[in-house]
Amino acid sequence: MMKLIGAKYFNKGFLEAGGILNSTNVSARDTEGHGTLTLSTAGGNFVKGASMFGYGNGTSKGGSPSARVAVYKVCWVRCYDADILAGFDAAIHDGVDVLSVALASLLNSDYIEDSIAIGSFHAVKRGIVVVAPAANNGPTDGSVTNVAPWLFTVGASTLDREFPTYVDLGNKQKLKGQSLSVDSLPSGRTYPLVFGGDAKFADVSVEAGSLCNRGALNPKLVKGKIVLCFTGDFPPVDKGEQALLSGAVGMILADLDESGNEQIADAHLLPASHISYKDGLAVLAYINSTKTPTAYITRPTTELRTKPAPSMFSFSSKGPNPVTPGILKPDITAPGVSVIASYTGAAGPSGQDYDTRRVAFNIVSGTSISSSHICGIAGLLKTIHPDWSPSAIRSAIMTTASKWNNTKEQILDSSKQRATPFSYGAGHVQPNRAQNPGLVYDLTTNDYLYFLCAVGYNSGQLRSFSNSSVPYKCPKSASLDDFNYPSITVPSLNGTVTVTRKLKNVGTPATYNAKVRAPNGISVSVEPESLTFDSVGQEKNFKLTLKAKQAGAAKDYVFGLLTWSDGYHYVRSPIVVKAAAAGAVA
Repeated sequence: MMKLIGAKYFNKGFLEAGGILNSTNVSARDTEGHGTLTLSTAGGNFVKGASMFGYGNGTSKGGSPSARVAVYKVCWVRCYDADILAGFDAAIHDGVDVLSVALASLLNSDYIEDSIAIGSFHAVKRGIVVVAPAANNGPTDGSVTNVAPWLFTVGASTLDREFPTYVDLGNKQKLKGQSLSVDSLPSGRTYPLVFGGDAKFADVSVEAGSLCNRGALNPKLVKGKIVLCFTGDFPPVDKGEQALLSGAVGMILADLDESGNEQIADAHLLPASHISYKDGLAVLAYINSTKTPTAYITRPTTELRTKPAPSMFSFSSKGPNPVTPGILKPDITAPGVSVIASYTGAAGPSGQDYDTRRVAFNIVSGTSISSSHICGIAGLLKTIHPDWSPSAIRSAIMTTASKWNNTKEQILDSSKQRATPFSYGAGHVQPNRAQNPGLVYDLTTNDYLYFLCAVGYNSGQLRSFSNSSVPYKCPKSASLDDFNYPSITVPSLNGTVTVTRKLKNVGTPATYNAKVRAPNGISVSVEPESLTFDSVGQEKNFKLTLKAKQAGAAKDYVFGLLTWSDGYHYVRSPIVVKAAAAGAVA
């Protein structure tokens, strides 16, 4: 499926901490599927006839299908800093061009205590693009991880492809859900329908029964029926297993609360459909309205060109950045929901020990998958532009991204409201545009060391990052206002703030004009409003001044956009602003 040229594993940290490994598992082999999924998404070759159980049939490929790939396995039940750093050291020594780190740092990790931040700094210093997931802890605000500014941090959004299955109730209601069940119910009849909270053992709580928890369902009340279960406590496929063990012929899985407006297609062990919270209440109301409720679950199908897409998915972690609010994270979003990718032969598609099925391809979701898409795209850009720095590649991808979906509306979040840069960063990736961005915001190793000074580190603390015989000396004063990041974030606007940025021309000579869509309640001016570039590599500075129009403006975060354009290229930077706590205006 791919050009695997090497694989290494690192477990000394795990073993030193008392971890125990079966000798047959002490290898770089992927036993749970995550590594194969992410690697094939980033660099898998063209494979015709790829599908899972026949769903999504087509040609599979990774973002960089001609890439040679290497594996560095660093996690064993848990991930230890020593093993993570050893993996980084090996990748740097081996001379990789792009590194996909399918791990999430601890929330609110201090950079100096974050092995991913430290290891990735040294990789970026050597010209390696390091891409990492935003994590799967959304939609909570401030849940994003991997927030170091030298990391390329990626959220997850949907494709225009779904795997719908329908629940037909005895009262003629038809409810749309999602599933990847391989088995289907015989057609031409309906089946008795029961709520898990009504089909529990006598000594089990109604809540446990409604969640179809392990050992909660009474087979005498479930056998031969379709059971309604709500999400929560443990994975959806586990609920299906419990229903199957209790004799159910099918499962309707409903979201537990009203924030559940989206459903995941899972490889259930029995005919199943994952429906919304609202539709779950409709099923429950129907059950309570009649003595003989019935239902039928249709077989899933593959539906293409669905709308609206892309949309942000609820598990995708969000900003604001909990460590450094002045840096917008995530940086970008990419496809990370129901993606088809290669899979290990050592585990079933659900990833659970009891799942004895085996597939060559799996359909999966997560920010590790979306970050692998960005990793593949970065690999292509590295091939086209081998002289570009990791920061230039990130800038090219960010500033050419889009915040629009296929209905020509702004990208929505999981609650069907307009998403913000805290969900999608600069927007949804547009790979073809990224190869010719016109201008980039570049950063060097010294810029990143300056950043660390600006957030409060001293020269002694920087030794974990600088690793130089001549320590980096922090300037007497350093400010994030001058940090050349492709997005512009002012988390505590007090009076007037002026930020400085530098643009580098990577295209033909041209004159770029600035256009600003100001955040609500904020006045924004650009100086100069026009920049003329005469040659490739030429750099020019500009200043962006922000000021609250009146007291009380921007009490919460507000969002705008800065665009530099020569009529062909559009170099976009999100603007994120929040007033200082006192709401003072100069």
